[in-house]
Amino acid sequence: MQRTLIRDIGAHIGTRLTIAGFAQVIRNQGSITFILVRDVSGVVQVVVTKDVPEAMDAAKAISLESVIEVRGLVKQEGQAPGGIEIAAAEINVLSAAEPELPIPIFEKGSQEEAEQSIRMDWRWLDLRKPSHLLIFKVWTAMEAGFREYWVKHGYIEIHSPKLIGAPSESGAEVFEVNYFGRKAYLAQSPQFYKQMAMAAGFEKVFEVGPVFRAEPSMTSRHATEFTGYDMEISYIKSHEEVMAEEEKAIAHALHHVHTQYGDEIKKEFGRELVVPVAPFPRVTFAEAKKILREMSVPSEKENDFSPEEERKLGEYINEKHRHEFVFVTAYPHASRAFYHMRDEQDPHLTKGFDLFWNGLEVTTGAQREHRYDVLIAQAKERKMNIERIEFYLNFFKYGCPPHGGFGMGPNRMMMKLLGLESIREAMFLYRGVKRLEP
Repeated sequence: MQRTLIRDIGAHIGTRLTIAGFAQVIRNQGSITFILVRDVSGVVQVVVTKDVPEAMDAAKAISLESVIEVRGLVKQEGQAPGGIEIAAAEINVLSAAEPELPIPIFEKGSQEEAEQSIRMDWRWLDLRKPSHLLIFKVWTAMEAGFREYWVKHGYIEIHSPKLIGAPSESGAEVFEVNYFGRKAYLAQSPQFYKQMAMAAGFEKVFEVGPVFRAEPSMTSRHATEFTGYDMEISYIKSHEEVMAEEEKAIAHALHHVHTQYGDEIKKEFGRELVVPVAPFPRVTFAEAKKILREMSVPSEKENDFSPEEERKLGEYINEKHRHEFVFVTAYPHASRAFYHMRDEQDPHLTKGFDLFWNGLEVTTGAQREHRYDVLIAQAKERKMNIERIEFYLNFFKYGCPPHGGFGMGPNRMMMKLLGLESIREAMFLYRGVKRLEP
């Protein structure tokens, strides 16, 4: 008999069917046994009675989190979870679990958490919890929303190389690898190749792919390998056009999530997902620093924000503008990549921006410098080795449209979307300074 997903059994009241999943809870009450069976779509109660001795014998041998297959009659039962239960006629153990679980998944029907580092050691068990599974269902919906927006608006998807001959950002915090006797690096972003696509005349591109950062940081917001969302557009006159495009894409993606999972997010995470309204608030870097000084928030970085400053700025924007997002613009050039275009009125500033969501930076973007001579001058100003990035500079030698774009961290987006405390919870498998397994 073909397997039926648990979410679909309500359409089969009074019929026999087969389900399969994990034995989440087992309550043996002598003449009757209750088993909560969980699959990717939900949980259902299975009832095993003594008048079906073979099924009862099989139930007695089941350990928690064993994978079982159940065939039985679907019945309405008001006291069962979801108001439905299955009267078991046959139970098969597809894969028995060891009796002692290394981390608790469900204890007497309620969720208990082990220490995060231990849970990460047993991540595949940790991910069995419905709330953790929901994270990746929501991520799927969010990514589908972004892709839908980009494809509908004429973007072309690219897949850039992750082994490159020169660092794609400042040159620091890169993983160096031996590439057939020469040095290569794991890409910190697809930035160079997004710009190559602009020089090739693609005009609008996006990429979803891995990003590698050799950051010796073990904070709740950093990882050494993560997924990045990137986009780039041509023929812009200002970075304002990039920000306007990002607003539309985010609103579209979050509307997509809200439609599918808004109720579940509220139930599991207590988070009321708000689809943002454009335009998002904007403040310059200097204005933001002034606001924070007036709030008596200490400044640890002259040309950037500390995590505490980000949090406080988010609180201020939420209170003043009733908005969860804010663009911070006009960063000092000393804190930005050499390829960010400078402001014509004040060359100490860039046409760059960061987007913060409830006090956390989630994207960085800018209008890029597309003029060959200016780009070389800015690279030399940073004392960069021109020969090492000659391949990149050549993209601009033979004409390149004015362009700009942004890079987004979807793990951080998920943190804010669901109100998670750590990026590690929003990653299928976390990679950090001290973690290479599982």
